[in-house]
Amino acid sequence: MGDSRRQLLDAARACLLEGGYASLSTRRMAETAGLALGHLHYHFGSKRNLVLALLADENERLLERQSTMFRDDAPLWKQWEQACDFLEDDLRSGYVRVLQEVTAVGWSDPEVAAAVRDLLGGWFDLLAEVARRAEARLDGLGPFTAEEVAALAADAFLGAESMLLLGVTEDEVPHRSALRGVGRLIRALEER
Repeated sequence: MGDSRRQLLDAARACLLEGGYASLSTRRMAETAGLALGHLHYHFGSKRNLVLALLADENERLLERQSTMFRDDAPLWKQWEQACDFLEDDLRSGYVRVLQEVTAVGWSDPEVAAAVRDLLGGWFDLLAEVARRAEARLDGLGPFTAEEVAALAADAFLGAESMLLLGVTEDEVPHRSALRGVGRLIRALEER
């Protein structure tokens, strides 16, 4: 990736984390990157395209991280615990904020919505594959299909991310401990 393109992605990330999508401007991102505004238009064409490229870049890296983890031979409950640890990493790194900011834009911009759905589809596909492997090992998933388990897992993390970004504390709603509790449930099922 060219240096100016990478600089713009890094600047978009910094600006998005600093002030959110609503206050994001192409001029500010170019200034933060130390580049002329023309570089942004050359590489991305628009603020929307730059932000979508940023999300795609981060999403690809993290999806590969998760895929590598799930390819490991560790028990599923340990992988779930690692996914909970990754959630903490992703909150600290700002990825969750980037994802949620761009998701919110998608509520009123159909093109952004389609791009976000496509990116999140990769996570769903990965989780569905993990659930299909678990289904074979556990001789079924109770009343759920693998796709339904994947939807529940993805929705649990996405919902927790939204609430955590809103500042909901663990005392108010125990999102983190609930996610960790799912890992304990998976362990009980795997060890029965």
